[in-house]
Amino acid sequence: MYGTTMNLKEETVATLKRFDIGDKFSYLPVLPKASVLIPLFVRGGQLHTLLTLRSKELRTGAGEVCFPGGKRDPSDRDDVDTALREAQEEIGLPPDQVEVVCTLFPVFSKRGLLVSPVVGFIKETFTPTPNPSEVSAVFAVPLDFFTREKDHCITHGVAGMTGPLHSFYFRDPASGSQYHIFGLTAMLATLVAVLALKKKPQFDVGFDLVDPLAFFKKILHKRLSLNIPAH
Repeated sequence: MYGTTMNLKEETVATLKRFDIGDKFSYLPVLPKASVLIPLFVRGGQLHTLLTLRSKELRTGAGEVCFPGGKRDPSDRDDVDTALREAQEEIGLPPDQVEVVCTLFPVFSKRGLLVSPVVGFIKETFTPTPNPSEVSAVFAVPLDFFTREKDHCITHGVAGMTGPLHSFYFRDPASGSQYHIFGLTAMLATLVAVLALKKKPQFDVGFDLVDPLAFFKKILHKRLSLNIPAH
């Protein structure tokens, strides 16, 4: 449908760049921050993303599936710097091998961190080298998986969630392992799938597909109880 791998990548980059937040959220107060890297690559004519399984030895989020990422360090220049540093520390991805495409609107994690999702393209040939103290597995998922109803379920009214809780069960064909992808990670994966593929999922996503920025901004303001006029 998209022709060559390069055409698919170029079209996706152009599509996602439209959602880059720039300095739209520079007015926010100083908050505990974190970033995640959402790595994309093309394999077999399809967009894929990489996810990690957090080590069971970690104090927080042990054994959960997530994108590479973590808290902002004082030495980090910006949100992109945080995401790239964490990806290098967790899965051995050199920052110069990431083509950063955009930073999407920040969202709150269940631990109260303001998380900035950074989307970037990597090479299909990248071989992860997980840091065993942080990551126990790295696996690839077709982005289209996050638009399908088949392995998806949804829960409403979950404490600390401003919308529905999405859950996906993915069996990795490479290892045979099954992974439970849920919460913020599932929401971000679905969001990027919707934006990149320009495709409406087979289920109710719980956010505005037409104008996701305005929707998430409204939630952010509600969470912060800020009376800031829309920009």
